[in-house]
Amino acid sequence: MQKIIDRFVKYITIDTQSDPNNSACPSTEKQWDLAKLLVEELKEIGMEDVTLDDHCYIMATLPSNVDFKVPTIGFIAHMDTSPDYSGTNVNPQFHPNYNGEDIILNKEENIVLSPNYFEDLLMYKGQTLITTDGTTLLGADDKAGITEIVSAMEYLINNPEIKHGKIRIGFTPDEEIGSGAHLFNVEKFGAEWAYTMDGSQVGELEYENFNAAGGKVTINGKIVHPGYAKGKMINSMTIASDFIKGLPANEVPEQTEGYEGFFHLHTMNGEVEKTTLEYIIRDHDMKLFEGRKAQFQKVADDLNKKLGSNLIEVEIKDQYFNMREKVEPVMHIVDIAEEAMKQLNIKPLIKAIRGGTDGSQLSYKGLPCPNIFAGGHNFHGRYEYVPAESLQLATDVVVKIAELTAEKAK
Repeated sequence: MQKIIDRFVKYITIDTQSDPNNSACPSTEKQWDLAKLLVEELKEIGMEDVTLDDHCYIMATLPSNVDFKVPTIGFIAHMDTSPDYSGTNVNPQFHPNYNGEDIILNKEENIVLSPNYFEDLLMYKGQTLITTDGTTLLGADDKAGITEIVSAMEYLINNPEIKHGKIRIGFTPDEEIGSGAHLFNVEKFGAEWAYTMDGSQVGELEYENFNAAGGKVTINGKIVHPGYAKGKMINSMTIASDFIKGLPANEVPEQTEGYEGFFHLHTMNGEVEKTTLEYIIRDHDMKLFEGRKAQFQKVADDLNKKLGSNLIEVEIKDQYFNMREKVEPVMHIVDIAEEAMKQLNIKPLIKAIRGGTDGSQLSYKGLPCPNIFAGGHNFHGRYEYVPAESLQLATDVVVKIAELTAEKAK
């Protein structure tokens, strides 16, 4: 396990934060730093056909070691970290034999990781927790996934008695800004199906995710001296507040769970003359998803009618769709992952993702791609952590899936 920990630390200390305001791919030059390191490491451990393309996508092959036909499978993770929080100068902290009490991340700033707030911590009593120092995110999302895939490939190479078919691995840029799968060459990858290692707690196995859209609302006002504004000024911020109130107050992320969808206002910029609101719109059910988009538009239409002018403009763009539609016809790929976990005494937690992964877009590009746990918690912020034991378990799952796929083919 120490080798896995060392590999993980090597990856997370390289800053790979992506940039949502840059349409280039990769969106940041620093993602190349990890990509180039990974290419050399993959070659060193004995992977074949290692490639790094012009857009920072890595692919590599572990050849089959059996003389019968086995479906080619893949494992995928992303190299970038979230733009929501700093990934510069990550300084991991280690907490062996965690005792279930508060963890002081940063004494000077009084930053505490507490099970009173993050109850999941109590599942890992007695284990070694890897945390931040309170000033950055950790990067387990998704460098834990990369660590597990590389470690599993190295293990299979060093233990040829474990029989497996051809395995393809892929590492992508810019997943955190929604474009990780956009330039992924499914045909070149050449797998019948794959798994993203990008989930959270041990046992997670997911083949459903949100249908997703982004909604941008632009309200145009009119600035006039406030002392002489009666009947003349149009305050776009006031109209924006009416738009916000026009959507259901309880259908927001902080009040929904499970299969419940939501409208999430994540950015707002305003002055009297112009205000913009940026939302994400989410629902697992396609019919409800289409209804949400129509409802979003109707709030604007009703306000425009009330105001007697088209002051409010709405732009809605679909982002990704629920992969369930593409995975259900090939449910054996989920069954293999579930069986792998059970054979390792891991309880499978099959549930819907309240978000999206590269796998959702890849499934619609012809590569069915369920998501498996990578072990981390509290992604995208200073409270992120991962148990070292979870890194090991996820590595074991990758190895076992490869083994089971060959067994079933035989």
